[in-house]
Amino acid sequence: MGFNDTYAQLVEFLDQHKAHYRLLDHPPEGRTEIVSPMRGNKISQAAKCIVVMVKIGKKVTKYILYVVPGDAKVDLNAVKELFHGTYISFATPEIAEKLAGSVAGTILPFSFNSEMELIVDPLLLKNDEIYFNAARLDRSMALKTDDYITLAKPRLEHIAKYSDPVPE
Repeated sequence: MGFNDTYAQLVEFLDQHKAHYRLLDHPPEGRTEIVSPMRGNKISQAAKCIVVMVKIGKKVTKYILYVVPGDAKVDLNAVKELFHGTYISFATPEIAEKLAGSVAGTILPFSFNSEMELIVDPLLLKNDEIYFNAARLDRSMALKTDDYITLAKPRLEHIAKYSDPVPE
């Protein structure tokens, strides 16, 4: 399946489940802090999607898709503890893109790949809508948070890290 197919798969999946979303076209951009003003959303409403590799002992390697608010980072130590991991790192761009089915900067907050577990920080879900690049650099999506939770069925864990105190 090519990268363009991931966008079509997402739209088809959401339409099939009658999800409430809007498509937003903008100049090609994948960095949350730059694309958010183009879309008209607060950075905290953006779903920042990061693929992480966790090793558990010498034989088990897990890939996890972490989704945090756009104004946060993934707390790698919290992730490592969550899985009782012995080593953790960001997945290489090649592995992340292969597992996610789209290029870096456009990774969806959904996992359509059984090799990649989806974990979302609950702070992202306090918004009525979440915003993310829709597997394309030039198109984003605003999706109703309730529909996202129902369809993505994410595992919820506090894995966001803020440089400032956590926003209210």
